[in-house]
Amino acid sequence: QVQLVESGGGLVQAGGSLRLSCAASGRTVSSYVMGWFRQAPGKEREFVGRISWSGSTYYADSVKGRFTISRDNAKNMLYLQMNSLKPEDTGVYYCGAGPNCIDYRYWGQGTQVTVSS
Repeated sequence: QVQLVESGGGLVQAGGSLRLSCAASGRTVSSYVMGWFRQAPGKEREFVGRISWSGSTYYADSVKGRFTISRDNAKNMLYLQMNSLKPEDTGVYYCGAGPNCIDYRYWGQGTQVTVSS
């Protein structure tokens, strides 16, 4: 079993930056795909980006060039660096982990990101 805990959310002005963290415990996630998702009020959860065990990344078009995902397998940590934030980036951000990119078996509780205009 894997437990995921996100942190680092908050309120930021448009154009600002935030760095989210996701701490994994229970077992190592070094071999898992890990991803970030977000859910805005009244909308479905959407994919933000993911990173493979080897460090390969893939991003949604809406965040490409602004967000960067990284991981530290030794620390069982996942990160999301968000730059040039826009009001439409507002939402609850979740990290997920799983054996492949279509099977995220474990989820965190989410952290709120609010971008003011």
